[in-house]
Amino acid sequence: MALFFVPGIVLASWVSRTPDIRDAFGASHAQMGLVLMGLSVGSMVGILASGPLVARFSTRKVIAVAATMTALSVPVLAIGAGLASPWLFALGLCLGGLAMGGGEVAMNVEGAEVEVLAGRPFLPKLHAFFSIGATIGATLGIAFTHFRVPVEWHLGGIALVTFAIVPLCIGHIPRGVGLSGPRTAGDAPRGPLLTDARLLLIGVIMLALALAEGSANDWLPLVMVDGHGFDPALGSASYAIFAGCMAVGRLFGGPLVTKLGQRNVLLVSSVAGAVGLALVIFVDNQLVAGLAVIAWGLGAALGFPVAVSAAGSAGEPGPDAARRVSFVATIGYIAFLAGPPVLGLLGEAAGLRRALILVMVLCIISAVLVEVLRRQSRTADEVLAH
Repeated sequence: MALFFVPGIVLASWVSRTPDIRDAFGASHAQMGLVLMGLSVGSMVGILASGPLVARFSTRKVIAVAATMTALSVPVLAIGAGLASPWLFALGLCLGGLAMGGGEVAMNVEGAEVEVLAGRPFLPKLHAFFSIGATIGATLGIAFTHFRVPVEWHLGGIALVTFAIVPLCIGHIPRGVGLSGPRTAGDAPRGPLLTDARLLLIGVIMLALALAEGSANDWLPLVMVDGHGFDPALGSASYAIFAGCMAVGRLFGGPLVTKLGQRNVLLVSSVAGAVGLALVIFVDNQLVAGLAVIAWGLGAALGFPVAVSAAGSAGEPGPDAARRVSFVATIGYIAFLAGPPVLGLLGEAAGLRRALILVMVLCIISAVLVEVLRRQSRTADEVLAH
């Protein structure tokens, strides 16, 4: 659980300071989007490499290396911010993205296997620790912004925290999960994943809800500062509220999924995310925008873990389940990657608030697709309703 906490606190620490970082760089929205693309590039490489690496070395080794790289990325970010070097900061994001992309896919594969063995929802609680880390990181960001602590000192302190936590956690990772062994006829892959219509629908739902989460992770403080006139400390506070709502939603999400079923949870998540985004986009009122972040955060909270769970239970357990989980998790991380540059370019052309219309529309499409998936067949209904 602590290994989910570390990426959360690291991500929130620099996201909460993006207004200050943007000002130090003297960057436009489009230029900030390009800086944030460093995270996208690194994450894409990590995501694409994670499946083969897990199959060859196990989740334990992949997660251990990824956690170490996450810790190493923070000093690079601190130095880049201190030198006002967008290129060095982008390099730090690339290193962190490489670690998070590969490591989190591996952690989701392991979490999904634990979930199948336990017979109950487990991933929401794991992802809650990411959100708890993000909440703490964002809260620290509010304080450091208010007291005008330089970004480099802020991130330097976070680096010390991560270097203290990571070595304590690595020894507790189970051995052997995710390794490819000799296959029997029973566990041979059942064909290309792209021909599985149910899995593709789950993937599109994942794309929408992951983008709802990722767009807030990358842009929420700037949306509130530039789009609603918040001061930087309040912009950081809005992200802390978002992360806190994500944590609450995920901590209590397991029993909720058990009671309501995956389909209903994904439907409510999509609708809540769309409503929260619509209020942020279209209502020109700071109080309403601040409250809308609650709906946005609660809507995004369960999207990623529940979609991963749905993918894992959409067929037979074993190596094929790991492939399905990796496939859908990869789609989710692609949404995290595409978000920064796409929304940055749209924000430069039309403003950040209007750029979020894309995310809102995808959440609406996600709600429709949940119903399509339920009605597609009785089997699909069993996947998402139980």
